[in-house]
Amino acid sequence: MRFRFIEQHARAYPVRLMCRVLQVSSSGYYAWRSRPESQRALANRSLLREVHRLHGQHQGRYGSPRIHAALRAEGYRVSRGRVERLMRRHGIRALARRRFRPTTTDSRHALPIAPNLLQQKFTVLEPNRVWLADMTYIPTGEGWLYLAAVLDLATRKVVGWAMRDHMRTELTLGALIMAAQRQRPGPGLIHHSDRGSQYAAEAYAQQLALMGAKPSMSRTGCCYDNAPMESFFHSLKVELVYQHRWASREEARRDLFVYIESYYNRQRIHSALGYLTPEQAERKMN
Repeated sequence: MRFRFIEQHARAYPVRLMCRVLQVSSSGYYAWRSRPESQRALANRSLLREVHRLHGQHQGRYGSPRIHAALRAEGYRVSRGRVERLMRRHGIRALARRRFRPTTTDSRHALPIAPNLLQQKFTVLEPNRVWLADMTYIPTGEGWLYLAAVLDLATRKVVGWAMRDHMRTELTLGALIMAAQRQRPGPGLIHHSDRGSQYAAEAYAQQLALMGAKPSMSRTGCCYDNAPMESFFHSLKVELVYQHRWASREEARRDLFVYIESYYNRQRIHSALGYLTPEQAERKMN
């Protein structure tokens, strides 16, 4: 490993100096370099190229578990430990995770509150049986951009979303209507959200009734009741929002659209889905 370190830094520092600091002989280093690479080393070099390719393809969002799953999906027979060791040795890691604080909405209102039908039962085997809804805010140079999303609990697919420069009921209702038009769920769908006025509003309740959906709401201030939805927003913030500073709301809208529709739903694999994408999970379950 010391010889490999010297080889990797030979353009930056004199070889003899590094040999002296690392207490190895320069003749031993040159003898090591002249030896033909072992089959294992050749295989690792080839594997490293594939790891770099996938890491770049996903813009640094994948750590070793997802890199390993993506390699296996492409037909590579390699252990997760080997991928992890190779990535650690070469300093390849996923984007650093920052502390995420769930968005809280104002539940201090006199609007009707629905019972908690979900009760943190997050295992659902069919699409369009349980939807989760929530909203968050995105900073831009023009001010906040608010994003409302609807997530299918079985497939983790974002089935509806809307973006506005405000957080009135129009925002959340827009996301729900998109989800209804896209998915056309049958009666009996459970729709779970927090107790915010945007979800308790009469217009929102009317749309749920029109769909034959049953409203469900979390306990006051308990983000764990809607944990998969918070997980989506966490991924969105870490993998996209924290990596950008948008000058305008329109710039943010464009990147959020690409992340949700092109990347999250169609390319990003999920451990909760057995390392399938939401689109793949939906096709498998239908």
